[in-house]
Amino acid sequence: MGEPMDHTRLREPGRNFLVISAHDYRSPRKANIHFICEELAQRGTARFFSLRYSHLSRYTADPRLPIDERANRIEQHRGVECFLWKTPLHPFNTRRPLLRPVETLMFRWYVRAASPVLLRWIKDADVILFESGTAPVFFELARALNPAAKTVYIASDDLDTINSAEYVKHTFRRIAPSIDVIRLPSRALAAKIPSTDNLYFIPHGIDHGLAELGEPSPYGSGTHAVAVGSMLFDPDFFISAAGHFPAITFHVIGSGHPRHPDYPENVVVHDEMPHAETVRYLKHAAFGIAPYRAAELPDYLADTSMKLIQYDFLGLPAVCPWTVVGDYDSRFGYSPNDESSIVAAIVAALHAPRRPSRRHPTWAEVADRVLAPTRFADTRM
Repeated sequence: MGEPMDHTRLREPGRNFLVISAHDYRSPRKANIHFICEELAQRGTARFFSLRYSHLSRYTADPRLPIDERANRIEQHRGVECFLWKTPLHPFNTRRPLLRPVETLMFRWYVRAASPVLLRWIKDADVILFESGTAPVFFELARALNPAAKTVYIASDDLDTINSAEYVKHTFRRIAPSIDVIRLPSRALAAKIPSTDNLYFIPHGIDHGLAELGEPSPYGSGTHAVAVGSMLFDPDFFISAAGHFPAITFHVIGSGHPRHPDYPENVVVHDEMPHAETVRYLKHAAFGIAPYRAAELPDYLADTSMKLIQYDFLGLPAVCPWTVVGDYDSRFGYSPNDESSIVAAIVAALHAPRRPSRRHPTWAEVADRVLAPTRFADTRM
C-alpha cells in the first residue's frame, strides 16, 4: 500500500461523514463498510443510514432483524450515529421483465418518501459514501440537496452478483461518471463500471492487532483445519475432505448450517463465536478453508473475501476453489465435487510454508485512500 499517511492531515473535527448502506453499523457480523465507518468516526462525525428494510425483511432472514425494535430512531453506537430506516415495504428485484414498470415505480416512490433523517443527514454531510446495492438510487437526491458534498461509491460487490434490480443497475450506469470517487477493492470489478477517470483500486484492510490475539490454542493434539463464515457455504466439501483425511479434525465455524447428516466424525460444527475466539482457531490451525460453491463465485472474490484475507494475514495456507485463488501463492485451489483435486489441494496446504503472501493495509490506510485517493500512487488503476 505504499507509505502510510500521516492521519492527522485527514482528521478534521468539523467534518461530517454519511454512509448509506443496506448493512447496519450495529450488526454483529462486520463487512468492509463497518471498518471504514469506524475509521471515519476517528476523523469527524460519522453517521450510518441503513436502508432497504421493511416488514418484508422478516421473510428474507435479514441480519438486521435482531435490532428491529431499534428501527426508526437515531442511536449512538461506538461513536457513530445510526439509523435503521424501516418502511412498510421496500423495493426489490422482481426478477420478471413484465413487472419492471412496477419495480421502477417502487424505487421512485422509495426515493420520494426518503426519511427526514436521511434528508437532514445529507444536507449536513461533507462526504457521502454510497455502498453498492440500493444506496446509489439516492445519489441524485443527494446532489440536489447538497451539491458541495464529496461523493464516494464503495463497490463492495458487483450489482449483477448480488442480484440488484434493473432500476438500480440502470441508475448506477447513468450516475457513475458523476461520482467523485469509485472505490474498487478488486481490479476485477473495473470491467463492470461505466467510467474510468474516477476509479481507484483500494483493497480491503485488516486489523493488524489480530497478530497479537489468538492465545492459547483451542485445539488438543493432532492436525486441525478450520473454515469460518456462511457465504455460499458448501457442506459437500467436508463430506469429501474429512472422509479422505480421517486424521485431520475439520472445524466449521458459523456456517449458518446445522450439522450435515453425512459429515464424518472428524467434522466439528461450531456456532458463530466472538471474533477474538475465532482468531484462536485460525492462528493454530494447519490450514484454512474457504468452502465456496463455485458455480456462484465472482472472480473478484479472490480479493474481497474477508476470510481469505484473514487467513493470509495470519500466514495460514488456504484451500479454496480455483476461482478465488487469484495471484496469492498461499492459496491452493480445487474444483468442487472433484475429490482428487480436493485431496491435492489439502496435501499442498499441509506442506506449504506459514507466511503471508503480501502486506495487507490497515483500515486506517484504507480510509485515507477512500477520502483522498489521488494522494497515493498505489490507488491508480
